[in-house]
Amino acid sequence: MTLALAPRRTVLADFVPGALARDLMLVVAGAALTGLAAQVALPIPGSPVPLTGQTFAALLVGASLGWQRGATSMLLYLIAGVAGVPWFQGGSSGVPVSLGYVVGFVFAGALVGYLAGRGGDRTPLRTLGTMALGNLVIYSVGVPWLMAMTGMGLGKALAVGVLPFLIGDALKIALAAGVLPGAWALVRRR
Repeated sequence: MTLALAPRRTVLADFVPGALARDLMLVVAGAALTGLAAQVALPIPGSPVPLTGQTFAALLVGASLGWQRGATSMLLYLIAGVAGVPWFQGGSSGVPVSLGYVVGFVFAGALVGYLAGRGGDRTPLRTLGTMALGNLVIYSVGVPWLMAMTGMGLGKALAVGVLPFLIGDALKIALAAGVLPGAWALVRRR
């Protein structure tokens, strides 16, 4: 009996030449992009969590790099930030009250990367669904962490850790729905 393996699916990063060096460079670059995007931070009145560009970057990195590189990149971002690299929002590091959302980036990067490898980033509609699922994963880890760190109940944590971010996250998802299919259109032309 022969075991047939499913054909390998591609993500945008697979078009960069080289293997190990490429993967290392892409993982580090994805973490650095997320750290840079975290510096775009807008405080939300009444919330200990600011609106940042890092969610957009984390989801974009996952979709572009695939599930393994995307999750590894977000894990590097998490570990380095906790260890002291000042690339969390506002140039911070350590264990901020919002760290649960960063932990969620690891799982979201894996999920979004997995879905992108199966075509979840090829059309605007698919990208909307892929990114929305990634955001749900981030919230599902971030909200319980916020509750544990602050002693908030679920209702309060949702009110300060999810609701104020829905419009901004919807805009980031819409941007990704334009960027990723556009990138695939460029790749197909080459």
